Amino acid sequence: MTTSRTSQIPAFTSLLGGAAGPPAPQDQPDQAVVADLHLDQIVQAVAGHREEAELISGLLYQQVRDVEIVRYRHEVFRDLQDPGLFQVAVRFAEQMREARDHLSQLAEMRSQQQREGWFLDAASIYCDAVRTLSADLAGWPVSSRGLLTFRHYLAGYVGSPGFGRLARDTADRKADLAGLTYQVRIKGLRVEVTRYDGVPDYSKEIEQTFERFQQGAVKDYLVKYRSWPGMNHVGAQIVDFVARLFPEEFGRLDAYCREHAGFIDDSIRQFDRELQFYLAYLDYIRPIAAAGLAFCYPELSADSKQIAASDTFDLALAAKLTARSDPVVTNDLELSGSERVIVVSGPNQGGKTTFARTFGQLHQLACTGCPVPGSSARLFVYDQIFTHFEREEDLADLAGKLESDLVRIQKALLAATKDSIVIMNEIFTSTTVSDARFLGEQVLAKVIELDLLCVYVTFIDELASLGPTVVSMTSTIVPENPAERTYKVVRRPADGLAYALAIARRNRVTYEQLTQRLADQARPSR
Repeated sequence: MTTSRTSQIPAFTSLLGGAAGPPAPQDQPDQAVVADLHLDQIVQAVAGHREEAELISGLLYQQVRDVEIVRYRHEVFRDLQDPGLFQVAVRFAEQMREARDHLSQLAEMRSQQQREGWFLDAASIYCDAVRTLSADLAGWPVSSRGLLTFRHYLAGYVGSPGFGRLARDTADRKADLAGLTYQVRIKGLRVEVTRYDGVPDYSKEIEQTFERFQQGAVKDYLVKYRSWPGMNHVGAQIVDFVARLFPEEFGRLDAYCREHAGFIDDSIRQFDRELQFYLAYLDYIRPIAAAGLAFCYPELSADSKQIAASDTFDLALAAKLTARSDPVVTNDLELSGSERVIVVSGPNQGGKTTFARTFGQLHQLACTGCPVPGSSARLFVYDQIFTHFEREEDLADLAGKLESDLVRIQKALLAATKDSIVIMNEIFTSTTVSDARFLGEQVLAKVIELDLLCVYVTFIDELASLGPTVVSMTSTIVPENPAERTYKVVRRPADGLAYALAIARRNRVTYEQLTQRLADQARPSR
């Protein structure tokens, strides 16, 4: 139920999708993909224990293929990145949450008067939230279509007869209750409630008496009541007696509660709910950005597979590292022309898997309309992401690990379309090098045939030179100390041999070094 409105109020549809509204809900994503890319860690950290956690999680997992909806969300994010406007939105969200908390507690209250008073407080909080937000937005230079449309809607709603009546009635009923004075006499088990008859207010006299002894800051001994308005049966009876003493005021309160039973406007309720998606994500990336890492609004294309990203990083890993004040290594990537496949090779523990995860995270976050890690990005609007990351062998699986790998890869390639993304990490490790090379060539040949975007992490260097559609990238080491990783993944020919040579040189076992050492040992001593 909504407060009555005039037809002059401009329509507001959604903060997530413009006039068409938000996209229809999709099926839950493949949990293996979510885990492989560490998307579950990102979503859990963003949504947390927020009231709208389910909505936020669904939106972060939901892939939007309409580029216009993505741009619409980018505009809202840009507006809300203004620290002042962000705080305005947070304050509104907190007030709306407080109003909802009040309403959710009504069913547990034993006293009708308590329920009605708490309902009145909820409406008062709501009216204040709506008027404050309307005033703040009216003076703020917002530019997004979503916030501009809502600002116009909100101005019309606040100026409507329906909201005006709600606000006036709420203020009047608050004034009614504030003007009531009564006194309670307690003697033993007897409680007597009467109208205030002018007896002195000793609490004020005591306060004035002891005020002269106050020196500087003192401890506050005032009782802090919980947000839950607890009331036992004695308190409920006292309130009931007060209502009998002031039947007109409580009669008007009762009529007020019936008239404004559904006072929260549907469009404002929806705005508040959808706003949580933007606030939660911006709140998550704020400390990461404060550590010096860049976020950008990617350029998306549903046609071109020429993609690029600069200064990008694994968002889940960056959140952990920046929380510990540890440095985060960023990387660049690019596929141009007919290039479709990135083959990543290099030493173990050098950042290859992190690079593969970053590739998947970039595309998933981009297709939710969120800012993505990096100083710039140009990405593809995909339809599905398929992943194949190394897993321990399942002893309950009667098939061998190699057979299981082949079955999983076949299933992904059969389901993939020309708009899909495939990310494979360290597969075929359970077989010989020659077999791993042969199988890798067959898999990549099918990927190239399907024209898929692909990241293929492997220890087989030869796979990086299969043709013009394949790009070689390698994780790097510190030349002076091959055991030390830089975690930078750069575009260059596979150099597994060079890495092995660096290790050999460091341990003085290259052919030249061994020859020289043997010659030195064979030379007769003088």
